[in-house]
Amino acid sequence: MKSKFLLIATFLCGFSAFSQEKITLYPNGVPNSKPSSVTESGAERGLYKGIIHPTLEYIKPEKPNGTAVVVIAGGGYGVIVYNGEGLGTAKSLAEKGISAFVLKYRLPSDEIMQDKKIGPLQDVQQSIKYLRENAEKYGIDKNKIGVMGFNAGGHLASTAATHFEKSYIENPQNTNLRPDFQILVYPVITMQDALTHGGSRDALIGKTPSQEDKDLFSNELQVKANTPITWLTHAADDKVVDVDNSIHYFEKLRKNKVEVEMHVFPKGDHGFIFRQKGWMNPLFDWMERNNLIK
Repeated sequence: MKSKFLLIATFLCGFSAFSQEKITLYPNGVPNSKPSSVTESGAERGLYKGIIHPTLEYIKPEKPNGTAVVVIAGGGYGVIVYNGEGLGTAKSLAEKGISAFVLKYRLPSDEIMQDKKIGPLQDVQQSIKYLRENAEKYGIDKNKIGVMGFNAGGHLASTAATHFEKSYIENPQNTNLRPDFQILVYPVITMQDALTHGGSRDALIGKTPSQEDKDLFSNELQVKANTPITWLTHAADDKVVDVDNSIHYFEKLRKNKVEVEMHVFPKGDHGFIFRQKGWMNPLFDWMERNNLIK
């Protein structure tokens, strides 16, 4: 038991060495919020819930190359797997010179939001807006800001990549909210009955959603020619989020002539990143080909 806690402590210390800054997304008040007794929890395990004050955690590379990624961990819209999918991934990105910003976003909740369907999307849009408007401060190229999401975080990232023409936040400078690229890892994509991840859909749009909401948040139906370039990965034997989420999205992107690359592992199931050594190597190759890393 002692060795287990030592391992966890070492794991967390590794993150603190990279973490440079925590950014409050809404210093002047959180939009779409209402008074509640909800309090944030889960810091001790790195599995957050009850977030009412969204943040970005900046993981600064030793030699920033100008590319920035908003990292969006998953958890079925019920929790955020912040340390494992968030900070762990950000550290790997930073080692490649990428400025990584881990998003601690509001989970959809009628208790804290006036409209829970758009709360998480607001936080991603605010992140992109903040980074574009502060690009010089962080040594970021305004044209190399992307999103990377896992599981329900993949749904959120793909929502940001397909719903950017409408601003869900105050945007007086009309800052571009379109991600320049999207990286999706075993993502939830659709809200349609036959294929969706039930828990994610229930949390985001409710247990008895309208067909209009199911269509609006089925991101394969929102793809257009201006959807950002995309990298997808999934395991064929995923028993939590069916690989057809990625396959259908790939097909919609391809038919709209959006550059897309997909890697499907034959085995690995859901959350394979914790077991599949080297899973990011094809991603880094793709990023190099697209001038996102050198």
